[in-house]
Amino acid sequence: MTIDVTPLMRARAGRRRNELARLDPVAAQERMLLQLLRSAAETRFGRDHGFQAIRSVAEFQARVPLRNYDAMWADYWQGAFPRLDGASWPGPIRFLALSSGTTTGKTKYLPVTPAMRRSNTRAGFDLLVHHFGAQPRSRLFRGKTFMLGGSTTLTEEAPGIYSGDLSGIAVKTLPFWARPYVFPKAELALMSDWQQKVERLALESLDENISALTGTPSWVLILLERVRALRDARGEAGAPLYRDLQLFVHGGVSFAPYRARFLKMFEGVNVDLREAYAASEGFVASADRGFGEGMRLNLDTGLFLEFIPVDELGAANPRRHWIKTAETGVNYALALSNCAGAFAYLIGDTVRLVDKSPPRLLVTGRTSYGLSAFGEHLIAEEIESAVAAAAGAIGADVTDYSVGAVFPQVGQSRGGHLYVVEFASAVPAETAVTRFGDVIDSTLLGLNDDYRAHRAGEFGMLPPMVRAVPAGTFAAWMKSRGKLGGQHKVPRVINDRELWAKLLDFVSKNGQPR
Repeated sequence: MTIDVTPLMRARAGRRRNELARLDPVAAQERMLLQLLRSAAETRFGRDHGFQAIRSVAEFQARVPLRNYDAMWADYWQGAFPRLDGASWPGPIRFLALSSGTTTGKTKYLPVTPAMRRSNTRAGFDLLVHHFGAQPRSRLFRGKTFMLGGSTTLTEEAPGIYSGDLSGIAVKTLPFWARPYVFPKAELALMSDWQQKVERLALESLDENISALTGTPSWVLILLERVRALRDARGEAGAPLYRDLQLFVHGGVSFAPYRARFLKMFEGVNVDLREAYAASEGFVASADRGFGEGMRLNLDTGLFLEFIPVDELGAANPRRHWIKTAETGVNYALALSNCAGAFAYLIGDTVRLVDKSPPRLLVTGRTSYGLSAFGEHLIAEEIESAVAAAAGAIGADVTDYSVGAVFPQVGQSRGGHLYVVEFASAVPAETAVTRFGDVIDSTLLGLNDDYRAHRAGEFGMLPPMVRAVPAGTFAAWMKSRGKLGGQHKVPRVINDRELWAKLLDFVSKNGQPR
């Protein structure tokens, strides 16, 4: 029996809402940066970059170059691994989050410090602030939060130092007072076989009072479809999946292709759908308004954010904006400095600010997710929009998809893009699949000048090709790669030719392409 602490949390949320209303974004970010620099001044990284002498954002940007994970790993973390205490953040650092790159599958080890866990907690509470602001009568803490993550099994890299999924670290470090409000229990959370785990989770959640649900949309859909089937089998056809569900927090991938299906799933229950931008390197933002209106940046919770124009990433001295100088409507690569020892760190995401007061952004893709095999310069946001438009045009829901380039073979002069698409129901008729490709093409022609130029005439790119695959294909492929479930995401845009070839080979052997 859990105590309903909703009134207490609602009161705290009200006080925090007032703080956020008074927050000066520029002052908050400058103060945040200087605090981070003071904390890390005596680390090897801090000494190498003269943190003690830095007094402004401009001085920081002059002294600390941009780095990606590979550079940070090689310069500061690899030699000390797994004991990263003092490398770029003071210890103790007992946890390392594993983060797999979706394009290449390369595993990254990212430090998770006590300060980072506190930062994530504060940012998570701000999401609840936005929820209570939109749903003032919510009784969120009357039930449990269903956290659908990966396996919580951690690997002991050295005595007292553990690596694993961020969700596993969260479970390991969950305060005792929070445990009664979280589902599943450790026994279930520790299961590593994703298919068996989903079956157990779906079954045991039926009689739980689930008031909140969190997870990556594609995997949550698999769970909820199983919950629906179990309820129907129990004679509860038409009953809500979870009667008291009040909040669904999603993130990790674009929600646009999934939104219609979730709205159907949640019919009859007033569920607040709220997006979170919680990377392994920090909880960057969460939605304080409706779908598509952007996510409000977390400016005073332990992160300092920089915005680099995407087209300058390869330059010797790219411009480095921060919240004071960044502009709305520009596609930026996001860099952050955090309370776990990453500084001026390119996390691989691209974003676009949609508002400055308060600052809000949309995630537009990955720096490695641009598709430009022929000079077409598409970004992930444009591809997502085109797929969503195509799905709407044929009245079908898309479960997952990947797109990559198909290059000209001997005797051919033109190449193009191939979309491997898994639909929620049966594979559509050939005419519908053709229509799907046509709408992708027309949408991209309207969104991107370079794409339009490369599609012009008979000498540019071929029209988009679509290969529809049966339900379950992508889950089976991810399982074959050892990346089924939890925080693992199907790569939307695949530029790695080896990975793309492996997907096409898997589809040829296991799917029934149309």
